[in-house]
Amino acid sequence: MKTVFVDWSLIPYAEAWKRQTEWFDGVVRAKAQGEPYENRIIMCEHPHVYTLGRSGKENNMLLDDRQLEAIHATLYHIDRGGDITYHGPGQLVCYPILNLEDFRLGLKEYVHLLEEAVIRVCSSYGIGAGRLEKATGVWLEGDTPRARKICAIGVRSSHYVTMHGLALNVNTDLRYFSYIHPCGFIDKGVTSLRQELKRDVPMDEVKRRLEDELRTLFRCQVARYGA
Repeated sequence: MKTVFVDWSLIPYAEAWKRQTEWFDGVVRAKAQGEPYENRIIMCEHPHVYTLGRSGKENNMLLDDRQLEAIHATLYHIDRGGDITYHGPGQLVCYPILNLEDFRLGLKEYVHLLEEAVIRVCSSYGIGAGRLEKATGVWLEGDTPRARKICAIGVRSSHYVTMHGLALNVNTDLRYFSYIHPCGFIDKGVTSLRQELKRDVPMDEVKRRLEDELRTLFRCQVARYGA
């Protein structure tokens, strides 16, 4: 079983979504036909864009089309779970396209693994992060009035194959979150590695750390249950 990491750098959201979908459909088809395939984990950044998941509420987008154009952003309705979120330059987006059966993972355990990888990356920078009950993603001070999200997670799974994934705020312009109710929350904030560390953080460095943590966690999962 092979897992390949791919770096798309800065890529328009529509193009990334199209390529993701093609790879996702390819893995589903290969599984059904008993053909070989690759598990892939993509890392990239996007120009300013908002995405609204299947269960999202339109009124969590606070701008109209004209206002979106004025801030050079677009809005897409997409097929992942979750509500509305923002992607933009300085944010590390990770799209695993995986057959979860290769790793003996259910969807809940898979999301937990993604969260754990980000928690470990944050810890490597001296930032204490964790989970918040009934709120997918990675949070700082999640059980306090100062709760703020540093990483959003929204995935789609069909036939145990995944797409979409996580968005970790590295050097993100956090002003763009003020135009939405992030993930449907109106009483919680957002943050980034830069905001917490008070300095820019090299994106390539964060990519390497996240890749290392994902490799470790998936390898441990396979070792635990067998390939």
